[in-house]
This record gives sequence, C-alpha cells and structure tokens, in this order.
Amino acid sequence: MTIGGWIVMSLSVGFVSLLFGSTLYMILRQKPDPTEHMHSTMEETPDMHGDD
Repeated sequence: MTIGGWIVMSLSVGFVSLLFGSTLYMILRQKPDPTEHMHSTMEETPDMHGDD
C-alpha cells in the first residue's frame, strides 16, 4: 500500500475510534434519572387476578 493509502486509512480509523470513544464517554458519564425505572412485563398487580 502506498504512503497515501496508509495516511487515509490511519485518519479514517482514528476518526471512527475517536467518535466511538467520545460517544461512549458521553453515555457512561450521564447520571441515571431516578424517576425512570425499567419494569418487567411479568409484574402482577392486585387487580389482575379478579379474586373478589
């Protein structure tokens, strides 16, 4: 491969790695929202059984 090819490949791989790393950093440094919770679809509430 020519020197130009190595430069283009290095720049593109470096750019994608930098973009991935910065995105990962921004996502992981966010504090979780305490009001947002994930709930299971298997939860049962007292009114689901109909045992009156």
